[in-house]
Amino acid sequence: MSGSVLLLSGGLDSATVAAVLRSRAEHFRAITVNYGQRHARELVAARNIAAETGALEHLVVSLDMSGIGGSALTDRKVEVPDAGGEGIPVTYVPARNTVFLSLALAFAEARDCDSVYIGANAVDYSGYPDCRPEYIEAFNTMASLALKRGVEGRPVVIRAPLIRLSKADIIRMGTEAGAPYALSWSCYRGGKKACGRCDSCRLRLKGFSEAGLEDPVEYENK
Repeated sequence: MSGSVLLLSGGLDSATVAAVLRSRAEHFRAITVNYGQRHARELVAARNIAAETGALEHLVVSLDMSGIGGSALTDRKVEVPDAGGEGIPVTYVPARNTVFLSLALAFAEARDCDSVYIGANAVDYSGYPDCRPEYIEAFNTMASLALKRGVEGRPVVIRAPLIRLSKADIIRMGTEAGAPYALSWSCYRGGKKACGRCDSCRLRLKGFSEAGLEDPVEYENK
């Protein structure tokens, strides 16, 4: 088999990558992780986006990280704050992308896929250390050493096509590719409507505003 694996969270960025892959007629499989996140509504979004964009396969892996804690997204005792503040926010989940990319690499090697796509972004983002270009570069080095394919000279390459784009540019790219943004979910609070106040909501709304487009998702507060 060939093609690629997409880490599909159900959010705006991974929905963009899914739509771009579809527009290029690139065969891809999707993997989503149910890690005990309070905004579990994104799991439904991921399933709908995978179906809408024609993923050949959608694997959902359950790996409960709530016992580890250390994040407002997995520890219900820690409140999700409104946007603002300095430093790495409490919504950072320790080692999340490291865990997720490891699972995606395993999936890719088992399906003999050449690439793993991740919607990480280092411009309009929350300051998470595992969304930086140097992190992706380092993980690619590790992946080339860790997998059977790498030893055989056919490494699985991790690709982060949105890493240096602004949120507005990501939204323009996704809109052109027909990204199903109405199906996506970005809010960290996971209510009936997006809160419009958390860091993720505000970055998303800012991106749509700067792109001159209307976000199709309903908000409690814009």
